[in-house]
Formats: sequence, C-alpha cells, structure tokens
Amino acid sequence: MLGMGWPELMVVGIVAVFVFGPDRLPELARQAGSFLRTVRHMVDNAKNDLAEELGPEFKDLNLRDLDPRELVRKNVLGAMDDEADEPVIPRGKRPLKYGERPPFDAEAT
Repeated sequence: MLGMGWPELMVVGIVAVFVFGPDRLPELARQAGSFLRTVRHMVDNAKNDLAEELGPEFKDLNLRDLDPRELVRKNVLGAMDDEADEPVIPRGKRPLKYGERPPFDAEAT
C-alpha cells in the first residue's frame, strides 16, 4: 500500500491522534471513508460509461491492459521469454555435432 508497512501506519496513526486529538479522529475517519466510497463510485461510473460507449466488442476490455508498462511487459518481455526457449539457427545452417570443428575461411581473417 504505497510502500508503507505496519510500522509506518502505526506512526501515522499516533501522529494523527496527537494532531487531531482522540475526540475528532473518529469523525475524520468517517469522512475519509465517505470520500473513498464517493471516489470508487465515480470510478465505477466512468468505467461503465466507457464500456457502454465502446460497445459490446470491448466488453472484456481491461483498462490495466492499456497501461504502457503492461504492454511492454506482456509483448516485449513475453516475446523475449519465448525466444529464450528456442535456439536461433540461421537459415541454411545446421548446428555442429559434438567434436566437429567449425568451418575456417583463411581469406576472411
């Protein structure tokens, strides 16, 4: 959660008690929860409106797939993993057998 663990959350809670006081803290927590519910509702409405405008063809569209980092992760890194499994052999060439010496061209060196 934003790079925060339990110790950091405890420190934030203790600071909140000192800054706002134990009397106002429950009311602030209720307001924060209400704000988060409102934001989630707005995001859900935006997703539904987008899906409605795009039509049934894009029913299974996941907005996370549109993130450029996710596109790179899926396409480039996935392709690299697939290529690592298969050795690349140039066309017209064959791999050397065990103990076979590679061809030597005296004019090329």
